[in-house]
Amino acid sequence: MFSTAAILLMAILFLASSIRVLNEYQRGVIFRLGRVIAAKGPGLIILLPVIDKMIKVDLRTVTLDVPPQDIITKDNVSVKVSAVVYFRVMEPVKAVIEVENFLFATSQLAQTTLRSVCGQAELDELLSEREQLNSRIQGILDMDTEPWGVKVSKVEVKEIDLPDEMKRAMAKQAEAERERRSKIINAEGEFQAAAKLAEAADIIDRAPAALQLRYLQTLREVASENNSTTLFPIPIDLFKPFVKDAGQLRRQHGPAEK
Repeated sequence: MFSTAAILLMAILFLASSIRVLNEYQRGVIFRLGRVIAAKGPGLIILLPVIDKMIKVDLRTVTLDVPPQDIITKDNVSVKVSAVVYFRVMEPVKAVIEVENFLFATSQLAQTTLRSVCGQAELDELLSEREQLNSRIQGILDMDTEPWGVKVSKVEVKEIDLPDEMKRAMAKQAEAERERRSKIINAEGEFQAAAKLAEAADIIDRAPAALQLRYLQTLREVASENNSTTLFPIPIDLFKPFVKDAGQLRRQHGPAEK
């Protein structure tokens, strides 16, 4: 009975050391006597004890946070830029045998690429053309990590930290730009108002009765205010005979006075 129990114990230990279960998002790179056999999984994997060795590789998308990097832009402005990189392992065998630690290697490559690309751009490009910078960084990383079996799917510049003096200068520039736009809009409004007044003057000049109608409309507006002001409109035509007689008198007595 002792031998039977020993056999059963050895069988259990053998199964425990040889059976592996991998999840749907995992692959196991199998080494047999130091040589790569294949990448197996998911599901039940049977290994030969002592002979086989398995390294698990996660195939899910990894979110890599790139810490803030000190960068001097093309126009000599010191900024700190941080980013986030999304990548996943496409070929588990390459990710294991082509690079020692693909996570660390991708992280370091992302930091150096971020500094290089952002250092070649001016500050205005960093602030206004972020999509183009993201595409450039993503293309460089994807090309460099392809031999490792890693696919970089997306890169996003997360934050650009400017010096305080640069923030104040940009605030002054934005304020001056808003003031300039305000003055232009005000000038355009004055120009349009003057044009409309000139058109109204031409209409009144062609139809003098329009001026009397405007008097009546003004009286109605004043009366609707419920105030104590009383206006008596006097038609300008009443003064025309006096103006005409005064002109004739000036013409008659003008030469005598000289």
